[in-house]
Amino acid sequence: MSFRDYLSEARGLFDQLFPENQITEIDYEGPNIVAYTKNLDLFSKGEDIVKQIAQQIRRRLFLRPDPSIMSPEEEALKIIQELIPEEAGFKDSYFEPDTGEVIIELDEPSIVTAKNQDYVAQIKEQTKWSPRFVRAPPMHSRTVKEMREFLREVKQERKQFLHNLGEKLNIPLNPGENWIRITALGGHREVGRSATLVSTRNSRVLVDCGMMNVNDVEDEPWESAPYLYAPEIQPFSALDAVILTHAHLDHSGLLPILYKYGYEGPVYMTAPTRDLSALLQNDYIKVAHVEGHKGPYESKHVREALKRSIVLRYNETTDITRDMRLTFYNAGHILGSASVHLHIGEGLYNIVLSGDVKFERTWLFNPANNKFPRVETFMTESTYAGREDYHHPRGEASMALVDIINRTFDRGGSVVIPVFAVGRSQEVMLVLEEAIRTGQIKNVPVYLDGMIMEATAIHAAYPEYLNRNLRESIMVKRENPFLSGIFKRVETRKQREEICDSADNNIVLATSGMMNGGPVMEYFKTWCASEQNSLVFVGFQAEGTLGRRIQRGAPEITLSEGGKQNKFQIKMAVETAEGFSGHSDKRQLLSYIATMQPKPHKILVNHGEADKAVDFAKQIRSKFGIEAIALRNLETVRVY
Repeated sequence: MSFRDYLSEARGLFDQLFPENQITEIDYEGPNIVAYTKNLDLFSKGEDIVKQIAQQIRRRLFLRPDPSIMSPEEEALKIIQELIPEEAGFKDSYFEPDTGEVIIELDEPSIVTAKNQDYVAQIKEQTKWSPRFVRAPPMHSRTVKEMREFLREVKQERKQFLHNLGEKLNIPLNPGENWIRITALGGHREVGRSATLVSTRNSRVLVDCGMMNVNDVEDEPWESAPYLYAPEIQPFSALDAVILTHAHLDHSGLLPILYKYGYEGPVYMTAPTRDLSALLQNDYIKVAHVEGHKGPYESKHVREALKRSIVLRYNETTDITRDMRLTFYNAGHILGSASVHLHIGEGLYNIVLSGDVKFERTWLFNPANNKFPRVETFMTESTYAGREDYHHPRGEASMALVDIINRTFDRGGSVVIPVFAVGRSQEVMLVLEEAIRTGQIKNVPVYLDGMIMEATAIHAAYPEYLNRNLRESIMVKRENPFLSGIFKRVETRKQREEICDSADNNIVLATSGMMNGGPVMEYFKTWCASEQNSLVFVGFQAEGTLGRRIQRGAPEITLSEGGKQNKFQIKMAVETAEGFSGHSDKRQLLSYIATMQPKPHKILVNHGEADKAVDFAKQIRSKFGIEAIALRNLETVRVY
């Protein structure tokens, strides 16, 4: 069947099952088929017909109102506000013309979703928009709002893009022998610049496109990039799809460079990953500019990636190439982080790439999923897979941080904690809020410097990705620890200077997490010479970073300031609160594999320093009897 045959068959079935369908258009939207109708009865009550047609043509089918019958947005909003009862607490709404859906944010959505109140039908009938009621997020996110507005601005471009993608996905397969290869392009036997290429006879898919965790991008961005000049991935225009496992820059930071140099295809990710990666990429551009560097891409390239972004929920499956289906599963690492399941061919082969995983329930997330429909080859991270890498439980980590802070306060000092804006910041905030609320630490302000508060607001915008207890606390009980009065956002240089010069006990969370620039450096420079103060690491410090050097006990460091090289003596206490990591330790990684269903035939080890990755592969072979190897960058393995 050609791609046009599916459209013709769908139209014919509509004519057969609902002759007065008034279908005005049937077209592809990526892997899906979308039909537009002027018939209100079909739009309002045609769910069973749509399901029946979708089953017959074996394609996902969506029915939307024709734009010509939809009320103008201002008029529709007025009707919605009149219909929604006051006690439901209308907060905001936003219209998505490309889907015909209006998202309505309410304080108490249960009031309008009660079985005896059919507000959906009333809104559909009076506005011709399809309403979706959600609980209003307790924190405003500038990023989420700007993302919605941008996607509205480019709706026509996205419609054409999705049409072209749909046609491409339905081109007949290439004839010949089936084969599947995995090529290591970055993040193999190292931590940083993650990039892995999965190739078949019919497609090439890149999983992640990150940068190194060190500041060596100044004039030669390719030095910290994956091996993007390798023949397997050139030209970028020949790639069929890109997948992001999560938003951290070592996995997403160089995605825009693909669009700068010719890639025009889709990038698949979860909705939180889309928002957070754009936030971090744009901040990376700003930091490079402030520090006098030329970044490897511009904000327009970030926007090009967003135009072509396709978001999936956990456990949602979609075709991404002619012979690959993608499903995301919770990875437990940061908000929206996902393990990638690729089903290749019609039952031919299955690959799972874990991404960064946390196989433990944390303050923020449920543990990583390790149950899959099928898996023949599994790629696992190994960041903390060394022989001595055992994390303390979350409770012990909390106690350790509280103890460090109290000891620092007892000697009259202040505490600075380098954090990533996404992930560790929010977990440390939860620990500090509880410790101060319960009197374990005296009541002092906790200053947040960098993008921490905006990243936290994005967490609140996607409560469905948080663990059940935190989600209920924020959305149902209205007890939002992130809104505690102890948290103070640092917004100006003057504020930062006042905190640095203060004689009071202070707690500061500041980016960047590995001390490669960012506001954390201002606190460090001011406080490092005093034995009263403490620097507390709560996250992984990669080899080659300033954070790793300090953590290993460097007595002094040299930093460039205004073109001059200045030495800083380190007399402050340098501490590590073990147990806050978003990565699994060796014990958790082994448990993940031991309880994984089904068992893979082959395991590839990546995202770990060379000795840890190689050693972990040996342990897997010894403990489980499964073939396991740690690929080097630029190596390729044929798995089928």
